[in-house]
Amino acid sequence: MKTCKTQACTTQARRTRAAIGVAVAAVAVLGLSGCTNSDSGDGGDVTVVGNGEVRGTPDILNATVGIEVSAPDVAGAVSTANERANAMVDALSGSGVAKEDVQTNQLSVSPQYSNPGPTGGTSTITGYQVTNSVRIVVRDLSKASDVLDKAVKAGGDNARLNGVSFDIDDNTQLLADARERAFNDAKARAEQYAELSGESLGDVITITEVRGDTAVPQPQPQRDTLEGSASFALEPGQQTVSFQVTVKWSLD
Repeated sequence: MKTCKTQACTTQARRTRAAIGVAVAAVAVLGLSGCTNSDSGDGGDVTVVGNGEVRGTPDILNATVGIEVSAPDVAGAVSTANERANAMVDALSGSGVAKEDVQTNQLSVSPQYSNPGPTGGTSTITGYQVTNSVRIVVRDLSKASDVLDKAVKAGGDNARLNGVSFDIDDNTQLLADARERAFNDAKARAEQYAELSGESLGDVITITEVRGDTAVPQPQPQRDTLEGSASFALEPGQQTVSFQVTVKWSLD
């Protein structure tokens, strides 16, 4: 009987020690969890997108002018194209376009083929086409119309004109202004969100920038053939420099 009582006491003691161990472990876990939450001090963060844009007046003109000549043989096509192209370049130089603002952007010699008849057959070479064009920059817009007119006249019926566009030669200040507006817009939004959430705006964590320049659509230059005018109607319009920034702030 004593042995039985001794075993019961031993079993009860073991159960008591196990229960105490579980309780201590639970208290330790709860204490660790509470410490982690209270010591983090993480007020969160806020990410917003800001936009900024400024407009400026273009001060240069870009255009592609060139020659397109067709002839029965390669030598004839090349000779005529060279003659007209040189005359066009001389006209550009005489109009005040600097040599460094004239750059060849296309030079090609291509065969031309006949179309097979309704009964079939093979295509044959009927001649050759030579294209020679230059990309130019006109830095005095008051002379732009005259420059294009003289270049086209020098090329005669073989002249080609395309790719006319306006640009701002030095847009450094416009870029700086647009970037500042975009950041200020983002900051104003972030401050409002911080106030609404009962927090204060902390330090900047990240900034991601996207630039997106646009220009007011411009018509291609057209000759006023009805009145026999030799000038081109050109309108530089306005160019918009824009930035979009995504900024992430910490909240305190």
